Amino acid sequence: MDKIEKPNDPLHFLKEYTPARIAIGSTGISIPTQQSLAFKLAHAHARDAVYSVMDAERLEDELAIFNRPVLQLHSRATHRAQYLQRPDMGRQADELSINRLADQITGDDVVIIIADGLSAIAINDNVMDLLKILIPKITDAGLKLAPICLVQQGRVAIADGIAAELEAKLSLILIGERPGLSAADSMGAYLTFAPRPGLTDDSRNCISNIRPGGLDFNTAADKIFYLIQEAFKRKLSGVNLKDNEGLLF
Repeated sequence: MDKIEKPNDPLHFLKEYTPARIAIGSTGISIPTQQSLAFKLAHAHARDAVYSVMDAERLEDELAIFNRPVLQLHSRATHRAQYLQRPDMGRQADELSINRLADQITGDDVVIIIADGLSAIAINDNVMDLLKILIPKITDAGLKLAPICLVQQGRVAIADGIAAELEAKLSLILIGERPGLSAADSMGAYLTFAPRPGLTDDSRNCISNIRPGGLDFNTAADKIFYLIQEAFKRKLSGVNLKDNEGLLF
């Protein structure tokens, strides 16, 4: 979004530190027209993100640099409207995907799952930049990677079933987050130790707002790798796995 000048607002200098909608000023009892238009534009970007489509073919080609099998999967939600109205269907892989996973059981240490979530734009734009830093850390540590899974119409919990089918010890799902009015390209990372269907969100660790304007890729990769190491060391994840490294501070 283009920067909006508001030289007469005494708090305008704060806008240098955040893209959040602050110090927007006023005109009478309303917000300035320029700010009103900017709000509508940001709202349109957020709606576009929700209905964006993950470029699975391009991502599969780019993932070839890691020399790992790539599986294209799909949730039980057959289209976007169903995905939005039936969250439960976005948490389960469809029958074709289950059959595809059954041929790939490896018992490897980590399975990386990439899902569109609520912003495929976030995945299309950011996931490769993160993985180019993160995957070498994982493999250099001696951890074995399962096939990388690309999931259309997927929600966070779909990682539990996929990892269980592959018999992976830890799942890491990278997923487009619900877009905000200043962040339509935000990607989240959720990791779960001993993943299996039926787990709740307290079993996962989450790192959020991974994008050029948020948490940078190097810091995010360091944080994810630290949590993966701690999860294997302590045999747990979620609320019982604390972040004691302080990388963000």
